Amino acid sequence: MERLELTVGDFRYAARAAGPTDGELVLLLHGFPETSYEWRAQLDALGASGYRAVAPDQRGYTPGARPTELEAYDVDRLVDDVFGFADALGAARFHLVGHDWGGFVAWYTAARDDGRLRTLTVVSTPHPVPFRGAVRGGGDQRERSSYMQWFRSPDAEATWLADDGALLTAAYGDLDADARDEYRRAFMADSGAALTGGLNWYRANTFHAPEGPITAPTLYVWSTEDPALGREAAEGTAKHVEGPYRFEVLEGVGHWVPEVAAAELNRFLLEHLASG
Repeated sequence: MERLELTVGDFRYAARAAGPTDGELVLLLHGFPETSYEWRAQLDALGASGYRAVAPDQRGYTPGARPTELEAYDVDRLVDDVFGFADALGAARFHLVGHDWGGFVAWYTAARDDGRLRTLTVVSTPHPVPFRGAVRGGGDQRERSSYMQWFRSPDAEATWLADDGALLTAAYGDLDADARDEYRRAFMADSGAALTGGLNWYRANTFHAPEGPITAPTLYVWSTEDPALGREAAEGTAKHVEGPYRFEVLEGVGHWVPEVAAAELNRFLLEHLASG
């Protein structure tokens, strides 16, 4: 696996990459609280299949792209970064994959797409419109999403980092020891600077309706034991995709799909990219 640095405007983004440089580009967007490390199994599989797979550490997570202004984390700026990554890699067209917050950014990117996306793959995260509707409705998504208010509070970092990062460690309970160590190192360094960067995504955004339709061929993978993202919005996502759509459900799998269900996700992903 390679390590790269992508320059987008005034910012520099660390990234992991695999596969031939002339392969079709696949950009992979990580979630919170994770980094590009979450895509290690997908990078290996995609690279071995001839794709040029690149997973950046996104805005706020990487030292070279950590603005202090909250408005710099508006989802429109995060989408600008996605197209900027593709430009930095010299790709006129590309496949896009996102998980958790990276999934939300992927939906908004696809809604702004003017034909550059070959395919869209979103893991865990429903389309923002049914998600917002489910939060406001009478189902269980409001309770599932209640943590977001705490994430937006000025005290969130201190709570995450208290007792030598005990809460941070607990959040990764389903992951192996190497992953837990990697994420603890990333988010506890520099007094939690990357943690603040990730939390600023919550503070700057309220999941407004995307500005355009989703027309790229789309794969959406959701798991039944995800504590944060429920069935209502997951099943409601189909109504908001105008292009070819595939919905896959992983039974008995929690939130960390790219890491704990890598084989299943890789199979779905490679099938989808080939069809696109």
